Amino acid sequence: MKSKLPAILVGGAVVGVLGFLTFGSLGDNLVYYWTPAKLQAAAASATGATVRLGGLVKPGSVVTAGTVTTFIVTDPTGAAVPVRTESIPPAMFREGIGVVVEGTLGPDGTFVSQRLMVKHDENYTAPAAGQAPTGSFEPGQE
Repeated sequence: MKSKLPAILVGGAVVGVLGFLTFGSLGDNLVYYWTPAKLQAAAASATGATVRLGGLVKPGSVVTAGTVTTFIVTDPTGAAVPVRTESIPPAMFREGIGVVVEGTLGPDGTFVSQRLMVKHDENYTAPAAGQAPTGSFEPGQE
């Protein structure tokens, strides 16, 4: 009986360490997805936390100066959050398109993005033979 006790204690310690490593830092790695309205409502607790902000790029709000791009993300409630990013926007980025930006809300209310993702649907229709593709992927053009 005494020889089994150390094995049980070691086994329990191993399970405890593995459980802590697996679940202990899980909360630090979670990234929440918020709309502009939810982000503004939780501004005090959201400031400095890494979150994902999703919505539509407000028409007329995209400004690129050097390596910095600024724009406004809106949602159906009319809430708007200014966004600043130094990352290169994807080729499909333009006004009026859905985006998800990952970053932090600054104390001044500007969302500083480290990652910019463009939302699009899965519907693709190839142009007919001999036809050029329609549409433009240049920022600010429809």
